Amino acid sequence: MTDFSNIDFSDDIFLLKLIRKEDEQAFRYLFDRYFTSLCRFVRVYVRESLIAEEIVLDVFVNIWEKRKSLDVKVSWKSYLFQAAKNRALNYLRDNDRYVTTSDWTLFDKAEVDYTVEMNELTRLIKEAIDSLPEKTKEVFRKSRMDYLTNKEIAGELDVTVKNVEAHITNAIKLIKKHLGKAYYYLW
Repeated sequence: MTDFSNIDFSDDIFLLKLIRKEDEQAFRYLFDRYFTSLCRFVRVYVRESLIAEEIVLDVFVNIWEKRKSLDVKVSWKSYLFQAAKNRALNYLRDNDRYVTTSDWTLFDKAEVDYTVEMNELTRLIKEAIDSLPEKTKEVFRKSRMDYLTNKEIAGELDVTVKNVEAHITNAIKLIKKHLGKAYYYLW
């Protein structure tokens, strides 16, 4: 088990690594952080609190069951809300409940808006990463795309762990600046 007194959970990659290693406290942190807001979100679709809670619990059960192969591309927040939305829409489809034609029009518009935003965000993140200084870009990619630990990166590049941490901190700062205020919630 992990000692959480000195851990910064704003790092989604680190949290993903802990959950992949079956760290129940890390998973509990994720659950506690998002459960209530996900239930409110799903209730907008299904209109019943108990069903919303069941759907959200199912999302978390699925995450735990698939933790070894899970791939969170952007952030836990976006991953969880998309998974909850998909399950809510599946519930409505499978149970043929409370869905009108006007509801589907809104869902379709929301889906298109979400897809457009995700494509734009992906493009902006790629652009931000590509604009990083070469060494910083290399360290950031090894950390966030190859899922290497700071110690592994330091060993590969023959630098100190502190040097790796500095590059990652600088990369995140520059990416945040590149993305601007529109996507501040991701970091």
